[in-house]
Amino acid sequence: MKSKFYAANERGHANHGWLNAHHSFSFGNFYDPEKVHFGALRVLNDDLISGGGGFPAHPHDNMEIVTIPLSGAIAHKDSTGGNGIIKTGDVQIMSAGSGVRHSEYNASRSETLNLLQLWVFPKEKNIKPRYDQKTFELAERKNKWQVVVGPDEKDGGLWVNQDTVFALTDLDAGQTLAYQPKFKGNGVYFFLIEGSVEIAGTVLDKRDAIGIWETDNMEIKASVDAKILAIEVPMLQ
Repeated sequence: MKSKFYAANERGHANHGWLNAHHSFSFGNFYDPEKVHFGALRVLNDDLISGGGGFPAHPHDNMEIVTIPLSGAIAHKDSTGGNGIIKTGDVQIMSAGSGVRHSEYNASRSETLNLLQLWVFPKEKNIKPRYDQKTFELAERKNKWQVVVGPDEKDGGLWVNQDTVFALTDLDAGQTLAYQPKFKGNGVYFFLIEGSVEIAGTVLDKRDAIGIWETDNMEIKASVDAKILAIEVPMLQ
């Protein structure tokens, strides 16, 4: 087993007033040669967006883009015709494919929006751009993994153009939960949204992360109530 710890206080940081962003991997003006990507996971941005703030229409191509609101709601619109409000409990995916334009704004004029946006390198390039979103029952992730994104829709998640799986859990204090990769050779990037846990002998606190690969079984133990996002990805070179 191999692992790499990513401390929350070593993430990139950019405060633009309306946007207070933390970058787990090199993004914008933040560049760290040791934090360019973890396998196929290229971006993990933890954004706080002030009421009324947001990103006007801008282009993307050949990237699988997943957005998970942690609090508040996002107003989304894109050139595929996709649009909607994405709330806490919802997950959104957009295959940029051959090219797409989209905008994202805080749906509230007064409340701050906190979201995670993640980019994954695609399995196939230049596919037709695509948008989807889904509401998930929070009770279905209590002390177990709830798949929210994956290539097999029978697992209950949104379809993605890559052999990657996104899963969430709300783990009670004292509980232990294992993760077995769905795809042989994949690694898993565990991002601790809230709480404190131990993974592979390493203690993680809020917004810490650890990437683990070359093992078929990973165990998490929560010392306090915890919210965890597991991102399973091919280990690209």
